Amino acid sequence: MAREPEKRASPAGLWPEARSVIMLGVNHAPEFSPLALLESRETGALSAYAVRRDYHDVIKGRLKAFAVDFVAKTGAAVKVFVDTAPVLEKPLAAEAGLGWQGKHTVLVSRDFGNWLFLGAIYTTLPLEPDAPEADHCGSCRRCLDICPTDAFPAPYQLDARRCIAYLTIEHKGPIAREFREKIGNRIFGCDDCIAVCPWNKFAQATRDARLATRTDLLHRPLAEYATLDDAAFRARFAGTPIKRTGRDRFLRNVLIGIGNSGNPALAASAEPHLQDANPVVRGAAIWALSRLLPADAFADLARRHAPAETDRQVRDEWDGALAELTLAETASGAT
Repeated sequence: MAREPEKRASPAGLWPEARSVIMLGVNHAPEFSPLALLESRETGALSAYAVRRDYHDVIKGRLKAFAVDFVAKTGAAVKVFVDTAPVLEKPLAAEAGLGWQGKHTVLVSRDFGNWLFLGAIYTTLPLEPDAPEADHCGSCRRCLDICPTDAFPAPYQLDARRCIAYLTIEHKGPIAREFREKIGNRIFGCDDCIAVCPWNKFAQATRDARLATRTDLLHRPLAEYATLDDAAFRARFAGTPIKRTGRDRFLRNVLIGIGNSGNPALAASAEPHLQDANPVVRGAAIWALSRLLPADAFADLARRHAPAETDRQVRDEWDGALAELTLAETASGAT
């Protein structure tokens, strides 16, 4: 967000010739309850938008088809955008009357709830603007109260550094220890603040075959995902937004989910990743095992693996995990 603020500030900053912006939304209401995915701690919860064909591909194709017809009828120049440029889609969509930005900063529609993919068409043609949508959140604060990591410092403000969606998708390094337990089994994104909104009762599940839910990705065991190498990851998530994040970040999230599972049997799925080529994955495996194994068994792993570790952050993971276990044992002995 800090890059090129002048381009984000207004459409003219991105394209000086633009005179109007046409905002379009595509309904992607899920056919399942995203919150229900959190009930089984041994399965991975994937955000509803991600268990479909990549929306960038679907919507950009639609926008281009719309733009071709628009240019043919008007002669005006156009540019189309779907998360591909510094475009503030949500404020523009609110100004265009598609909805309003709720207290969780997501666009909310009276017709489609929180489930709209947004696309923008900039054009040189002056158009009469639609009326902006008013805020209909009222006194409701369900979206704020349900956030596991307290990512909303105030209504209508989001601290992305605490947001599980950001941490599990965009953040590239180790996830801060303070957030790991709160992530639970959310291994790609988080729908909590979106799914709890009462306006969703007006949203009908999408019937567009191009955005159909990949049911083979729902309720899958964390242990199954933990076996994926890069080739298997790419094959499994081909055509979905998950593939763009990459295997290493995804495995990091899976291992955090395993650590939160409460099932010691899943330690067998985490232990092989102590020797993973990626240090972020190795660090996540250390944390998971520290949560699942008895202190003596984990200490034995540390004696066998920690001395050979060359990455500073991974060594810090070993030290942090051992320190936490020592502290827990001391506290247990004191009681």
